[in-house]
Amino acid sequence: MRNKHNVPIKDDNYTHNINRNNERSLDRRGFMKTMVGAAGVFAVASLPWGTLAAKELFGLADKEYPHKKIVDVNAIAVGDSVEFHFPSEHDSAILIRLSQDRFVAYQNACTHLRCPVYWVKDKNEMVCPCHHGKFDVQTGTPTAGPPRRPLPEVVVKVEDDAVFAVRVKRYEA
Repeated sequence: MRNKHNVPIKDDNYTHNINRNNERSLDRRGFMKTMVGAAGVFAVASLPWGTLAAKELFGLADKEYPHKKIVDVNAIAVGDSVEFHFPSEHDSAILIRLSQDRFVAYQNACTHLRCPVYWVKDKNEMVCPCHHGKFDVQTGTPTAGPPRRPLPEVVVKVEDDAVFAVRVKRYEA
């Protein structure tokens, strides 16, 4: 039986110690200690995974993928381009033959909002139609529009009368 203030009677063994000495209340200081402790535990627990991810990301610039044949040398004329996928099937890229013995390739997702970049042979420029971005074909650096970073270059190698994609040079800030 309880009194009119809902205070348990002495014989109520299940609830008589709930509010004893404010055991159940949590003040701001206690809350902050709990949050800082939890953040520390999460930080320490995620440290090994963060280290592995950082090593992988920093190693991307030097990572060489299995060489992928893009096109035979005699199948692309000077000034023409060929679209291909490298390093995976989800990464679209473009190869452009600038001269008899010079090929350049870039991932063709605009560095502004990832719209596709096209080679316009008549104007000798790479264009992103979404926001009128333009890129220098020699270096991949932006020359007009909102893009501020160059296109990631795909390193190519001519071997056995074919052009092969070798690795991707990442943009470094």
